[in-house]
Amino acid sequence: MEFDILTLFPRIIEGPLDESILKRARANGLVQIRVHNLRDFTHDKHRVVDDKPYGGGPGMLMKPEPIFEAVEKLRRNDSCVVLMTPQGAPFTQHRAREFSKRPHLVIICGHYEGVDERVREALVDEEVSIGDYVLTNGALAAAVFVDAVVRLLPGAIGHEQGAADDSFEGGMIEGPQYTRPPEFRGMKVPEVLVSGNHEQIAKWRAEQAKKRTQERRPDLLKGEKS
Repeated sequence: MEFDILTLFPRIIEGPLDESILKRARANGLVQIRVHNLRDFTHDKHRVVDDKPYGGGPGMLMKPEPIFEAVEKLRRNDSCVVLMTPQGAPFTQHRAREFSKRPHLVIICGHYEGVDERVREALVDEEVSIGDYVLTNGALAAAVFVDAVVRLLPGAIGHEQGAADDSFEGGMIEGPQYTRPPEFRGMKVPEVLVSGNHEQIAKWRAEQAKKRTQERRPDLLKGEKS
């Protein structure tokens, strides 16, 4: 799988992309991630990438020319162009799994007051929001997006069942987990988990996942995709 990420702040996203699971996935050849500075696609002396919006209003808007040039250079027949924006569809585990099946993602990181509408109209295939809040720039959101997608690639994490048992897989959040020691400051690990009875352990975990989902995310049990 391949990613091409277009941003005005490459350093913000390069750090997270070179740690932990993402670092191993890249080293093992499971994914190629390239980060591009949109200023490299300008042709004026000052490398201008933004301007005031027509009609007035606060802030600056990203100009279309550098984005068009970058996407047109990078896009292939099998590419999906994704815009990170608060106006996008909510990013969920279900959508992360769908994106993980794409061979090539070109990600546009919005900044300032966003992008010129012509970028959306002519270039973008999918708009994605990671939550109902506003970040300083889209590079932060893109790092979250890439991490969620890459960890779903076969071989990206150490144990294949790990991703399948994650929160939001199967429509519920994950239940409680414990490790050694079996007792800590008077708090004991539930007996079923040290019983060795795998059938009972699986049943307990399913019950706990449902209970926690009912308490914290009842919306997930109402037929909404996770």
